[in-house]
Amino acid sequence: MSEAGQFIDAALQRETSWSPPTDDRESSGLRSYGASVGAVRGTVRDALRKFRALSHDEITALASELWSVPVFERRLAAVVLLQSNVALLDNSDLTRLEGFIRDGRARSLVDPLATDVVGPMIEALDDTGRTRAHVALDRWIVENNVWLRRAAILAPLRALRSGTGDPDRFARQARVILAEPYASDVVSEAIDTVLDALPR
Repeated sequence: MSEAGQFIDAALQRETSWSPPTDDRESSGLRSYGASVGAVRGTVRDALRKFRALSHDEITALASELWSVPVFERRLAAVVLLQSNVALLDNSDLTRLEGFIRDGRARSLVDPLATDVVGPMIEALDDTGRTRAHVALDRWIVENNVWLRRAAILAPLRALRSGTGDPDRFARQARVILAEPYASDVVSEAIDTVLDALPR
């Protein structure tokens, strides 16, 4: 394990709270240290201060290292790490992010990956990169994985909310989901989330 990975893991284990956090970690089937979301965010913030100026490759490798162990707090730390460094990410990271989302298991992990990492990363790409990324998200929509499908719907949320997104593209994706006779609640709920956020 890297020095930064050891630092984060040890700090998270020290942050165990007396009362179980109220979120969806239990339903995820992942192990949990019992640390709060605030403690996870604080730990990542401390790590980024201690290990300054991490490169793109170091950030993505650390995220993969944290995610590789099925512990909720480690995976949430990977998400927070990517949220904090989304400006470093590019189209080449989409495969890694897809792997994380595919095995996300919880809204509290998948949703921030989609809305705070995948979406902003795609918005920052040039036209060619954005087109390639959209091809990947179109594939996610028809994958037999509810977390990928949810992420594809939620990824443009921030852009749509600000008025810079593509509502027609969102509508096409939503129609694919809504045309199914037995759409998963995990996915159809994401459509409602985006619709509620659209400017009136």
